[in-house]
Amino acid sequence: MFKKPIVIFFLGVILIATPLFLFPINLFKGEIVLETDVQRIVQEAPLSLSYFIGLGYKQEEMKNVTDFYLKREGYLFVFLIIIGLPTLIAYRFKLKNDLEKFKND
Repeated sequence: MFKKPIVIFFLGVILIATPLFLFPINLFKGEIVLETDVQRIVQEAPLSLSYFIGLGYKQEEMKNVTDFYLKREGYLFVFLIIIGLPTLIAYRFKLKNDLEKFKND
């Protein structure tokens, strides 16, 4: 069961995405928009994926924050970590399975 690359891929996605969405791990480039009565400030900051589902911050910290979002580099890094890494691991298992199959033939 665990030798199938597709199973390895989906397990990898789940194992990598779970802590990124549940814990406030600030890895991804983003911007925070702060608005006061006087001005609007856009500040670069590392963001966590848990912020987007409402976990990892306190309401007091969001007092003047009107928006926060990932930048292009942040989206790319999310894709590489959550999709790219499990893809490489699954591909490695596929190559290993192909090599074993070739040796047995």
